[in-house]
Amino acid sequence: MTWLEAGHPEAALVALFIGLLAGWWCPVLIARIPEPEPEPEPEPEPAAEHRTTDEVDAEVPPAPEARATLPPAPPKEPYADIAALPGLAWRTALASGLAAAVMGASVGWSWSLLFLLPLAPVGVALALVDWRTTLLPTWVIAPTYAVTVVAILVVAVADRTTTGLVHAAIGWAVMGGIFFVLWFIYPRGMGYGDVRLSGILGLALGHLGWAELATGIYGAFLLGGVGGALLSLLRIVNRKRFPFGPFMLVAALVAVAVGPWIAARFGY
Repeated sequence: MTWLEAGHPEAALVALFIGLLAGWWCPVLIARIPEPEPEPEPEPEPAAEHRTTDEVDAEVPPAPEARATLPPAPPKEPYADIAALPGLAWRTALASGLAAAVMGASVGWSWSLLFLLPLAPVGVALALVDWRTTLLPTWVIAPTYAVTVVAILVVAVADRTTTGLVHAAIGWAVMGGIFFVLWFIYPRGMGYGDVRLSGILGLALGHLGWAELATGIYGAFLLGGVGGALLSLLRIVNRKRFPFGPFMLVAALVAVAVGPWIAARFGY
């Protein structure tokens, strides 16, 4: 039974309050992300006077299509500039609060909130950063991994059962494994940050249940495929490089809210 059928208003209100407070801190988090190391510049061509006659004679002028180069990618937007966007604090607070409220209304007074609620503000920060830079910084994902694992261990102790712990491990292996294989086959089509994020989401969704896990996986590709195509047609994003993280996070939230309901409609 989901919050569509029987909600948990008290848990939703408390989660909303926590999400609002935590979301207000998102700009601070984004501002502290270290900038990536600059790519090394290509080595200069050897000077003409140092080349042999055979090397000069062997040179073939490039074909016209080879000389045509793609326009250079725009420079990455600094994280500090993203954090300084006008009105960002209240917008991230609102987004985090609403996401947390959906989680609270879905799972109620459950120990699962220990690992779900921290994902609300962090997910908002990651979605914003990925949307504007197509990067999911390890500086944020690595601690989130640690917090999620520790929280799931605490939940296992509180519930006095390892069932959820085993399900979380399976969710991590399944969702993280799918994204890893896709990245390994075609790394230009997916960043490794998406693989790292999929592991975190797999832990959380797997702990909640198979319906949530399946909905999160299928939803990520459905929203990412349809949303990416529409954004490309509208020239909002580059079709060869668009942020996939926001679609993964939205799909995970949908899975928490209505995953069991969707699974029931398909007979699972």
